[in-house]
Amino acid sequence: MLVTIELRSNTKTLAKELDVLRKELGKPIKINSAYRTPEHNHKVGGKKNSLHVQAKAADIVVSGMTPKDVHAKILDLIACKKMAEGGLGLYNTFVHYDVRGYKARW
Repeated sequence: MLVTIELRSNTKTLAKELDVLRKELGKPIKINSAYRTPEHNHKVGGKKNSLHVQAKAADIVVSGMTPKDVHAKILDLIACKKMAEGGLGLYNTFVHYDVRGYKARW
């Protein structure tokens, strides 16, 4: 698959934001899902307009922390302008964070 300049740029932007979280927590972040091809996104039941397809989203976990705690930390970092505003979803086993450029919560 040909990786476009836009996908590379989006990946770098997302990685930069996740690195802020990693440094603040002092722990590694496990990425369960980040960029997905449209075919893979369909196969896993992702939404057609998923930001994973644009390389703007990651589903993450942090060892020793609950998803609720990771979610709260990201909210704090966004409020302090240390991380970029974007989409933030709390799930039972992971947190979704994306760099869509505007606030979205679920």
